[in-house]
Amino acid sequence: MYFGNAFEGSIRLNSKDKFYCLFYVLDKVEYLKIIAADSSSAILNDKFEPLTIVAAAAVLVNPPYREPSVCLAKPIFIDAESGHEAVIREAELCKELLGRVKADVVHLDMSLGAVSLEELSPIQFSNMKVSSKARHHLLRILPKLRKISGEITQKYRIEVLAIGKESIPVRIAELTSGAHAIIYTCEKATEEKKTLMLGLPSKCQPRLTEKGVYLYSLIGAEHDVRGYAEDEKGVLKKVNIIEMLNPTARGFRVLKITPKV
Repeated sequence: MYFGNAFEGSIRLNSKDKFYCLFYVLDKVEYLKIIAADSSSAILNDKFEPLTIVAAAAVLVNPPYREPSVCLAKPIFIDAESGHEAVIREAELCKELLGRVKADVVHLDMSLGAVSLEELSPIQFSNMKVSSKARHHLLRILPKLRKISGEITQKYRIEVLAIGKESIPVRIAELTSGAHAIIYTCEKATEEKKTLMLGLPSKCQPRLTEKGVYLYSLIGAEHDVRGYAEDEKGVLKKVNIIEMLNPTARGFRVLKITPKV
């Protein structure tokens, strides 16, 4: 969005004046504030098979839609076989975050054509290109999801969309939950005094800092999209981390996390 010509038509401005005028006008423009949620990263066995999904996060994303403005993350440690139930946790986190910040719409990690959850019914599943297993899981969680969605719509007057990975805010939520999963897994490794293998979300790379960890997207045109988790307890200093590629899943990376002696 650009307002330069509108200003130049009536007032002569130097480049510095134009910058401040543009900033002022853009600051008054309404933009889409999006809350999204996702869960990601799994503790793996020695065959690189997922055992436990570690974390879920809800994020508020504002322009330029590259990283979260506000984040609410929690450890979930649920069985990877029950991963479909994580969507319920994600919807609950969105509802909780809406109690703290305002948003215009909610995006969930369900790739169902960006349909509103309130409009979603079991009959519609028959027309969707999903596997019978996925359809079965959706039917199981749909009542709870519609209940949470209805509460959000009734209280905050916004829609909850099943948009999935087409949403950049969902990707940011995935990276944010992945960053927090690194912190949570480091804590678990030090508490249990054993080495753990953590599988990261697809096509991303961690960058550790003194205060926390960033998880950057490696997808083309997403080089500046990232999630972040703060290391409040200093657990990153208590472990050794080795990064490697997942030999059984192309595009995925693994962290081998070992407590320091």
